[in-house]
Order: sequence, then structure tokens, then C-alpha cells
Amino acid sequence: ILMKKIWDIYKKHEEIVNYLIVGVLTTVVSFFFYYLSTRTFLNPENPVQLQIANLIKWITGVLFAYVTNRKWVFHSGVLTFSNIIREAVAFFICRLATGIADILIMFIFVNIFHFNDLFIKIISNIAVIILNYVASKWIIFNPK
Repeated sequence: ILMKKIWDIYKKHEEIVNYLIVGVLTTVVSFFFYYLSTRTFLNPENPVQLQIANLIKWITGVLFAYVTNRKWVFHSGVLTFSNIIREAVAFFICRLATGIADILIMFIFVNIFHFNDLFIKIISNIAVIILNYVASKWIIFNPK
């Protein structure tokens, strides 16, 4: 009976639960590539190489997030080349936009208004997660 209740709750909120699971997995994958690059061929003490590692982390995270969100969260079934390119470009643009929003939020509230950086980072991440979900649901993976 408990498993049925859990399953019913999951089915009712399947998209959001899957989105959160994919988000956690995306974080793990992107941090793995950051760790791998900084422990094998990039020196994190070199400012340029540190940013290259960070870029590798971001790109691998966005690629992983695109594929997994497309398949398991939003179930985008249209597999034409033009549709996949449209989705992928829109996904990257939206993720870039929310990344810039994160930077701006941190700059404004930490550097200008002097709020606690960890508190603002948590608030900013919540905002970014919500914005990414809305963009994915209503813009990127919306078949209309």
C-alpha cells in the first residue's frame, strides 16, 4: 500500500521529480569533468586553465542536461534534425542567459548590497532552477 501511494505521488509529479533527479545527475557529471580535467591536463592554479576547466564543466553539464531533459523529463519525441538543432540551440541560449542572470544576481546582491554570498547563491540557484524549468517546459521542449 505504501509503495502504491509513493508511486501515485511520483506519477502525479513525475515531470518535476525527474527534473530534480536529472539536475542532481547533471551536477555530478559536470563536477566529474571539472575534477577530471583539473587532475589530468589542466592546472587549477593557472587562472586561464582554471577557466577552461570551468568552461568544460559548464559545457558537459549543459550537454548532459539537454539530452536527459529531452528524453526523460519533457519526453520530446520529434527526432528530425532541424528540431533537435532548434531545441539544442534554444537550450544552450537559455542556459547561457540563466548563467548570466546568476552572475548578475551575485554581483548586485553580494558586491553592491553586501548580502551574504552563500545565502544569495542559494537564492540565485533556486531562481535559476525555476527559470530553466520554465524555459524548458514552455519554450524549448514545447512542440507548438
